[in-house]
Amino acid sequence: MMTFKVGYFIGSLSSTSINRVLAQGLISVAPDDLEFFETPIRDLPLYSQDYDADYPPAALALKSAIAGADAVLFVTPEYNRSIPGGLKNAIDWASRPWGQNSFDHIPAAVIGASVGAIGTALAQQSLRGVLSFCNARQMTAPEAYIQFNPDDFEADGSVSNPRTADFLRSFMAEFHDHIERVLTVLPRGEAAVS
Repeated sequence: MMTFKVGYFIGSLSSTSINRVLAQGLISVAPDDLEFFETPIRDLPLYSQDYDADYPPAALALKSAIAGADAVLFVTPEYNRSIPGGLKNAIDWASRPWGQNSFDHIPAAVIGASVGAIGTALAQQSLRGVLSFCNARQMTAPEAYIQFNPDDFEADGSVSNPRTADFLRSFMAEFHDHIERVLTVLPRGEAAVS
C-alpha cells in the first residue's frame, strides 16, 4: 500500500487553537495510508521581496517541508472574515520567489473550525482564492465548516461525537481520493513550477 505524506497547516499561531484540536481529530479518523506532519509557520518573518535572493532558514524549511509532501491540508480559523495574517504570510513565502511556487499542482484541502455558526466559511473562501492563484489542486467538495464544540473531542485528539467523527472521516476519505486522482495525473516530482 502506498503512503501519502500530508503536510498540514494550522492557520492559528496559538498553541491552544481549536483548529489544532480539529487537526488532531482529522488525523485520528484519516485513512491509514495518509501520514501527517505539521508544516510550521510560527517563526517566519513577514515576507518581503527583499529576501528573495537570500531566503531565511525558517522560509527554506517551509519550502522544504512542502517539497517533501504529497499533499497539503489547511486547518484554519477565521479572523475578521478572512484568513489569519500568519497563514497568508506563510503562503506568500512558499509561493515565492517568482517561478518557485511550492504549491504548484499540489493536492490541497481546506477546513476550519470556529465557535460561530458559519464555521470559517468566509476564511475558507478567501483561502481558496489565494490557493487558486498559487495553482494548488483544491478539493472542492465536501465543504467543511465546523462549529466547534469542545465536547466532541478528547484530550488525546480523538473525536468523541460519533456524528462529528463520521463527517470528518468522510471528509478525509474524500481528501485521500482527491490526492490519488491528482497525483495520478500530476505526479509531484514532475509538476511544473510556475
